[in-house]
Amino acid sequence: MSGAGAMIEGRAHRLDDHVNTDLIIPATYLVASDPAELGEHLMESHDPEFRSRVKPGDIIVAGKNFGSGSSREHAPLAIKGAGIACVIASSFARIFFRNAINVGLPILESPEAVEATGEGDRLRVDLAGGTIENLTTGETFTVPAYPEFMRRIVDEGGLINYVMNKPST
Repeated sequence: MSGAGAMIEGRAHRLDDHVNTDLIIPATYLVASDPAELGEHLMESHDPEFRSRVKPGDIIVAGKNFGSGSSREHAPLAIKGAGIACVIASSFARIFFRNAINVGLPILESPEAVEATGEGDRLRVDLAGGTIENLTTGETFTVPAYPEFMRRIVDEGGLINYVMNKPST
């Protein structure tokens, strides 16, 4: 993704309700901080084959309370490190939502889009326009558009890079 209004397009990988941070990245790997290394172990205790199905640019589509559990940033880092471009869920644990934005992983809440998306469906997400389009079914869902500053945080690869690269005033 590049530019503060870039589109995200990828294949959907469906997950259930209440996928917690221990399922996203097992505690065994919390000694690592490299996103690519963490990404190699994404969801391995929940679905050992999950990582092998993921291609760069794909999208996780999950149910309620995604990212519950501990407040570790390793979970969104692992998702990003595996090449997942975006997560769409019915709802997120608040700390996961914050951590995802902080590491530059775009996430969107849309119970309607989750309900209407099947495994492998092609999705197009417009953060600036506030839409999720299911290219497989032709359905479009409206979500709150990301404010410009949040799109810039995502574009910069996270909050630290955003602050370091922000022109001084």
